[in-house]
Amino acid sequence: MGQAPGTRVHRSGIPWDDASGKRLREWMGTESSLFYDQSQIAIVPIGFCYPGKGRSGDLPPRPECAPMWHAAVLDTMPKIKLTLLVGQYAQNYYLRDKLNLTQRVRGFCQYLPEYFVLPHPSPRNNLWLAKNPWFEEEVLPILQARIAGLLTL
Repeated sequence: MGQAPGTRVHRSGIPWDDASGKRLREWMGTESSLFYDQSQIAIVPIGFCYPGKGRSGDLPPRPECAPMWHAAVLDTMPKIKLTLLVGQYAQNYYLRDKLNLTQRVRGFCQYLPEYFVLPHPSPRNNLWLAKNPWFEEEVLPILQARIAGLLTL
């Protein structure tokens, strides 16, 4: 689960077809061909449409979107083995706890085996990544091993 399509993705119609997607695929340890293989990976954003531009970037996903569509979409995928909750919007919708992003990502194990929580891979989060080097050092190897163990390569 990610946020909502940005302008580039909205234009191309291809989810995660931007710098964020490139970083997410690197974090997951997957090539584009595997990432976009619908028999292996499903991509479901919190919001299904581009929410528009705000003062400091894209607006958040529209609040009515996930409650309206997620249950129906996920019901068509009965064999989900792991859901990546990418960014605070996906985490806030599914986890409904009082933790912030850093607390959730640091305590990612508490959400397994159903969810793996991640910061958003946007270049706008470079500062968060620089302040939290433990994420790439400690969390990403576990994410990559888990994904490799679940996918049919």
